[in-house]
Amino acid sequence: VFHGRILARLVVGQETRYEVEVKAPYRHRFPLVSREYLWVPNTCGCPPLREGGEYLLMARRHVNHEHTLNRILLQDDGYARPWTPREARLVREAARHC
Repeated sequence: VFHGRILARLVVGQETRYEVEVKAPYRHRFPLVSREYLWVPNTCGCPPLREGGEYLLMARRHVNHEHTLNRILLQDDGYARPWTPREARLVREAARHC
């Protein structure tokens, strides 16, 4: 779970790749750098993430069996909500209890 700003969007094959500026990580299951690529397994723009928008994102690290693919994947069971100070507060509180 992290707060990120969408910098760019690119359709690659059957997926959408977003370039994201990581503003603040809330859960540290895997390390994040200041700029990451977030992959969405469709081209429809779902969820609709607009360039310049800030979001609270819950994604998973996806590594294939050969360890040749290592990326952040926003799956159907993840979420992307517009970032607000209230959302950030709720996530920080939840992270303390989990």
